[in-house]
Amino acid sequence: MSDEKKPIIFSVDDDATVLRSLRRDLRSEYRDDYRIISTDSANEGLEALVEMKKKGDVVALLLSDQRMPEMPGVDFLEKAKVIFPDAKRVLLTAYSDTEAAIKAINDVQLDFYLMKPWDPPSEKLYPVISDLLDEWQVSYRPDFQGIRVVGYQYSPKSHNLKDFLAGNLLPYQWLDIDQHEKAKELLELHEISTKDLPAIFFENGEFLTDPKVQEVASKVGLNPQAKSDLYDVVIIGAGPAGLAAAVYGGSEGLKTLMIEKRAPGGQAGTSSRIENYLGFPKGLSGAELTRRALTQATRFGIEFLSPQEVTNMEVDAQYKILTLGDGSKINTRSVIITTGVDYRRLPATGVENFTGAGVYYGAATTEAQAVQGKKVYVVGGGNSAGQGAVYLSKFAEKVTILIRREDLTSSMSSYLIDQIDKIDNIEVHGYRQITEACGEGRLQKLVIQDIREESTYEVPADALFIFIGARPFTDWLEANDILRNDKGFIETGKELFRFRNFKKIWKLDREPFLLETCRPGIFAAGDVRSGAMNRVASAVGEGAMAIKFVHEYLAEV
Repeated sequence: MSDEKKPIIFSVDDDATVLRSLRRDLRSEYRDDYRIISTDSANEGLEALVEMKKKGDVVALLLSDQRMPEMPGVDFLEKAKVIFPDAKRVLLTAYSDTEAAIKAINDVQLDFYLMKPWDPPSEKLYPVISDLLDEWQVSYRPDFQGIRVVGYQYSPKSHNLKDFLAGNLLPYQWLDIDQHEKAKELLELHEISTKDLPAIFFENGEFLTDPKVQEVASKVGLNPQAKSDLYDVVIIGAGPAGLAAAVYGGSEGLKTLMIEKRAPGGQAGTSSRIENYLGFPKGLSGAELTRRALTQATRFGIEFLSPQEVTNMEVDAQYKILTLGDGSKINTRSVIITTGVDYRRLPATGVENFTGAGVYYGAATTEAQAVQGKKVYVVGGGNSAGQGAVYLSKFAEKVTILIRREDLTSSMSSYLIDQIDKIDNIEVHGYRQITEACGEGRLQKLVIQDIREESTYEVPADALFIFIGARPFTDWLEANDILRNDKGFIETGKELFRFRNFKKIWKLDREPFLLETCRPGIFAAGDVRSGAMNRVASAVGEGAMAIKFVHEYLAEV
């Protein structure tokens, strides 16, 4: 255990000689398992304890001298008990203070008193302290060490914050202000009002209230600013295709920058289980695949900007100029667009009113703990919906999958259908669609239509998870002449010849490479590309292939 994580033995005595002796003896015996901290001021000691509490430190034992000018030791221990109620409390007394010490055992639940001097410590100090520490350890349960988020369960702001942390693979503890006493304790300790929620607390004791994602990113060390003036290739999007392109770009010596708007992994990163990816017979989570790929890419020296958004792209001769959300610009010799897709919005009355407050697009892994013992609905018949339903079934009382078709066979992999059939608390209802979401401040019920009978009925619902098809992240290209199909997916390679205005844009003698857009040196890979297979393995393959074409393009300019 690192020193910062060890429980604390805290002592206070205004006599510097006594304090020095006490500190020496405690360190000699307990420094392997505890941090030994001391002060000669009772007031400063109380202030230090408050700061320790804010940082998430734990005090196992408090020792205080009885006769101190600022306050008696009994008073100090009584005040310290409010801050660390589970810490053992020991009073250091002279023979003349014995009566006060005995009275304190009853008045402030003092655990023990020690007579000064305590020589030899092996007989008069260590047996007492060791017994108290052993007793404390029996009931001690370590607090979560890391980021803590306090908010309301059905708050869109709280959901967005949790989703950002989970997407960026940052461990955190969620504390619902309505259910966790620890949440209320944190607010009181830091003097935070509930109107300022959500609040996020960091290990070093710092905190933010109602934070913007960029503020949180800065605190946790994510980098939103580019370091160089010119790159060989910039990858826009950090899904499987973008991560693969980054790994191959970095490993092959290209000066590579990857930019991600929200969090690495894309839709695949939110998957609770990917079971058909080559080389992982037992499957792996999207988060684990993302973590491995990002670690691999950064090991090869690529630069990663997140959270950062590309808002525009211009071409100036052989250079591409990217404008970022903060107004800064990046110059690059080539671009790979791997922005992927997002779930389409559900066109039902009231759904948008509860987004983040009971209605979630994807986000099964983020909100699963919150649906413990509740009734949830999943809309969609693809693999993402199936994986989400399987994961949610571990927590929810019941999961109901709603699809417009008769069954799942036409849209979901057979291995997932077999899994779902074996899970007792998952039901699949065919020929169903949601027409309305209702509730007061959060989702409480759904109006469902039976498509065959053209009838509707209401059901109570605690949460709705939506996985209904793909919409490409290409809106930022509206001002550019990058050719896309009628659904917004980017066209590449020979498919570009179908467009009448292609020759007006393309001015090279050669044909576009397989993954090249209508602009030389600008490539598209993964789900954002028209004709993509919408599988993790194919996206990874296209990302790697795009780097091959980048090399060929750079060789000719």
